[in-house]
Amino acid sequence: MKIAIATVQIPFIKGGAEYLASNLLKELTERGYEADIITMPFKWYPASSIMDSILSARMIDLTEVNGVKIDKLIALKFPMYYVQHEHKVTWMLHQHRQAYELWGTEYGDLDKMEDGPRVRDIIVKNDCKFLAESKGLYTISNTVTDRLKKYNGLNSIPLYHPPSNHKEFYCDNFEDYIFYPGRITEIKRQHILIESLKYCSENIKVVLAGSIDESYRPKVQSIIKENGLENRVIFAGFITEEEKRRYYSNALAIYNGPYQEDYGYVTLEAFFALKPVLTHYDSGGPLEFVKNEHTGYITDDHPEKLAEKIDLLYNNKNKARELGLNGNRLLEDLKVDWNYVIERLIT
Repeated sequence: MKIAIATVQIPFIKGGAEYLASNLLKELTERGYEADIITMPFKWYPASSIMDSILSARMIDLTEVNGVKIDKLIALKFPMYYVQHEHKVTWMLHQHRQAYELWGTEYGDLDKMEDGPRVRDIIVKNDCKFLAESKGLYTISNTVTDRLKKYNGLNSIPLYHPPSNHKEFYCDNFEDYIFYPGRITEIKRQHILIESLKYCSENIKVVLAGSIDESYRPKVQSIIKENGLENRVIFAGFITEEEKRRYYSNALAIYNGPYQEDYGYVTLEAFFALKPVLTHYDSGGPLEFVKNEHTGYITDDHPEKLAEKIDLLYNNKNKARELGLNGNRLLEDLKVDWNYVIERLIT
């Protein structure tokens, strides 16, 4: 069976979506399928660029290649889930979030663009129409499934998948730092974690791994300087997968406090490393796994509240160990497994 994986990528930016596509390709290939990733570059500004992308996706022909039929299309992202194929299955990472849950928030941009409202209406209308063409409509999380139902009236089934090399994560110790890997940007809200340090009664540190958005850098640096946290916030920069697993293995806990995350590998990686997770009530995807006082702690998005839970874990390492173990067991119960995912996408 020849399978096309249809997705988009912002040039020079690689994140969870790209890892998911690569892992899906790997898993399909290992099961004997002939698969490939078909990627379209995506630019979201100005609003007219989104219209061009929508039109381009509808015009792409992925029914055959070199005279050989493409048997199935698995579409992952907007607007590539508009591609026409008689055996199209959509496994949605997320919609164009700026037209939905980010519209009108501090994290939105389409609502501030010229012609933004009109483009938003077109996106919603097309999502309702063309997603319904899918022979199977799946998402990566209940969070995304709930959005589809809320905004488009469409039913979908969430399929949880594990992060890359999930079996290689391990737990070694519970040291005096909170770890948060990933792009350092406003919507990931590293500033809340950093500011929480000034309220911690213990000398706990924060380790951040990943590149930092230049527009976010002044805010982060200001918090550090104003509160004398220079020796307590460590920017690890780009790290290898082995280094990342080592940071996980020795962390006291893992922070994953973005605003309305779709899924979030950080939570799953933490639980595979037997670590508790700290998150917020408006963080979206992490809330599907973080059960308050059972696999981690959920707080308001206020540094003081977060600091209370960090201190609690610092002074009770056995509790941290218990919560992390519970998180690991939860992933087993939820069948976070590629076999389960592939079986449903291919059926």
